[in-house]
Amino acid sequence: MQTADYFLPIILLTGVALSVKSHKLTFPAALTAAFLGVCLYIGAGYFGILMAAVLFLMAAVSTAQKHAVKEALGIAEKNQGQRKAPQVLANVGMAGLMGLLCFFYPLKIDVFRLMMAASLASAAADTVSSELGTVYGKHFYNIVSCKPDQRGLDGVISLEGTFFGLMASVIIATVYALSFGWNLNFWWIIIAGTIGNLADSVLGATLERKGYLSNNAVNFLNTVVAALVALFFLL
Repeated sequence: MQTADYFLPIILLTGVALSVKSHKLTFPAALTAAFLGVCLYIGAGYFGILMAAVLFLMAAVSTAQKHAVKEALGIAEKNQGQRKAPQVLANVGMAGLMGLLCFFYPLKIDVFRLMMAASLASAAADTVSSELGTVYGKHFYNIVSCKPDQRGLDGVISLEGTFFGLMASVIIATVYALSFGWNLNFWWIIIAGTIGNLADSVLGATLERKGYLSNNAVNFLNTVVAALVALFFLL
């Protein structure tokens, strides 16, 4: 074990304590996040954990924005936005899987790291775009029919929300690039994250609205889409 590895338990336990105390995560959710943090560390070191931490920070900040307005509209997250374990898995589970694949297939570590970052970028874009778009958006459209629709409904997007989601992907891509270099992967992560976010809206407007998929399932699938898009760029 390297010296830097000894800091990992301290960082993860601190994260568990702070997230539970601040009511951002339930205790089971915090433990789930810690386990996924180990997976991310295995695949991308401390920058893997940093990408996830930035994702959760953006989610917390965007969820808290104009919470009273969201409550009045009936679209606010339950329990003041406190996340449960299934929600954590939906957002970061794919990234954690990529971290494990980095360990088992070290010759493909660059591929799996990129897929990890893309999945986190998509999760960030989805959360930020929906949370900020609903309160700062001006016009709302169904992503499938392109017709005006009620904000807050599954599959409804706004130009403003899409832009916020794009910026969230840029932030995740920047964290990745700071560790692994500024190259085309920076752009691939942004594009993959945006496509994953849009895929989430399409799934929401179709399968989720009809009750075929849960919100957590849709959130997980958008990260899978983003990871596969990133893989496609490397083919």
